[in-house]
Amino acid sequence: MQECNPTIHAVQAPSRDEQIGPRAVHALYLHVPFCFHKCHYCDFYSLVEPAGRPDRQEAFTDALIAELTHNVQIYRPKPTTLFVGGGTPTLLRVDLWRKLLDAMHAAGVMEQVTEFTVEANPETVTPELLGVLAGGGVNRVSMGAQSFNTDQLKTLERWHDPDTVPKAVAMLHDAGISNFNLDLIFAIPGQTLDALDHDLDRALSLSPTHLSCYSLIFEPNTPLTQKMKMGRISPVGEELERDMYAHVIKRLDAAGFEHYEVSNWARKGTGNRDQGSGLTHPPSAIAHPPSADPRYCQHNLAYWHNHNWLGLGPSAASHVEGKRWKNEAHLARYLAGSPTPPTTDHEELPQRQRIGEQIMLGLRLRQGLALDWVDEHIPPADPRRDTVEELIAIGMLERTATRLRLTHNGLFLADSVIAKLL
Repeated sequence: MQECNPTIHAVQAPSRDEQIGPRAVHALYLHVPFCFHKCHYCDFYSLVEPAGRPDRQEAFTDALIAELTHNVQIYRPKPTTLFVGGGTPTLLRVDLWRKLLDAMHAAGVMEQVTEFTVEANPETVTPELLGVLAGGGVNRVSMGAQSFNTDQLKTLERWHDPDTVPKAVAMLHDAGISNFNLDLIFAIPGQTLDALDHDLDRALSLSPTHLSCYSLIFEPNTPLTQKMKMGRISPVGEELERDMYAHVIKRLDAAGFEHYEVSNWARKGTGNRDQGSGLTHPPSAIAHPPSADPRYCQHNLAYWHNHNWLGLGPSAASHVEGKRWKNEAHLARYLAGSPTPPTTDHEELPQRQRIGEQIMLGLRLRQGLALDWVDEHIPPADPRRDTVEELIAIGMLERTATRLRLTHNGLFLADSVIAKLL
């Protein structure tokens, strides 16, 4: 539980008139909201794209380019990571992808990018599209497999055939994109440990460089949650969910993957570096971007290390030097407001809550927090000191020579453990 509620100070997204000067914007996110079907567990902003509506995609792409151009004038960003998510970015027309990629290169935001990720659904991947993406600088793809079991996919209202995943992976290799992530979901209603094991077998057979394995969350106001409330489906029990997470950890470790974040694994190799030391700067300082190891998701590390990022597109969030805001999650208002769409959720956390946020993000990483950072930012009189000792005593946290981190047992209650330190 939180010790106190954060006091939020309303702020506005910085304008050009503020004379911001060059910012160290480490990451750039673009949100493409279109989907051909809304999955029943998803709470991200997306719109079902009906057939015969190419005007909406074109208008959106033009507005996204205009927003990009406007923000380049304000921030002059030179990001090291770039991520296009959604929605289903691979549903965007190929000609519009060419237009967007050309605009990104022309704006100069690609000059220092070492990781350029695009989210993909397997049924929307084509050789032509992947050729355009690879030619435009995309070097990583995150594919939503979720499960290889047709019954589980039906529960999630995923429409792809499991056999489309290996076909899409083969297309990735043909396009020269060998660095790819597979998303898997476990604790799906009706799923067994044997079914999960089959999913892991199928995923590992494709030799991904990265795996994201998430326990299903019943998000508010989603169709899946409504089905649960009506008694049409039942969540798996807590004990089975824990057993499933433990099984994922065991299987992926045996398969040569490093568990570097609560829900993320990277294939082990000589290039792996210690990515858990990102919290060595005070919350108000501009930290250096993570080193560019292709096995880790560098873009997500920028979030977990609380670096600066810009989000473009409807619903996209931004964080620049402690100030946060989001574009409104409404396509029509996004288009009408181009190139400065309406924003919401403006906040600037006070120092105490910013330190709590750093703790939350840092403890999600398996390397945890640097002890020198903890000593500097959690003074002896802070009640969180006592909480840390209590969590160590009950085996949820451990202190090494240089780190404070979750124990193996703490992983299974990570959200509850971290909430006590916010």
